Amino acid sequence: QVQLVESGGGLVQAGGSLRLSCAASGRTLSSYAMAWFRQAPGKEREFVSAIGPGGTTYYADSMKVRFTISRDNAENAMYLEMNSLKPEDTAVYFCAARPGMAVLIERLYESWGKGTQVTVSS
Repeated sequence: QVQLVESGGGLVQAGGSLRLSCAASGRTLSSYAMAWFRQAPGKEREFVSAIGPGGTTYYADSMKVRFTISRDNAENAMYLEMNSLKPEDTAVYFCAARPGMAVLIERLYESWGKGTQVTVSS
């Protein structure tokens, strides 16, 4: 089983930037797809972005211009650079991993972190 720990969340003003990190342990993630999901208060968890083992990236439409996902297999880590943040980006952001190709479907990810809170003030 892969253990995932998110960090980098916090409070930021609208228009600001944050960089989230996801540190993995327990397995080498070079053959794993990794993803970010988020859950806003009162809403269901939603897909944000994913990156495959080879580096292919996927984004939710509303985030593809502002967010950039990346991974460092040597560090067993994944990152999410978030720019031009909006109040509607306020959510708990979760890191997830699964062996094989990246998918956008939450239930297909087998390992999850506990999340990091991102709050964007207006």
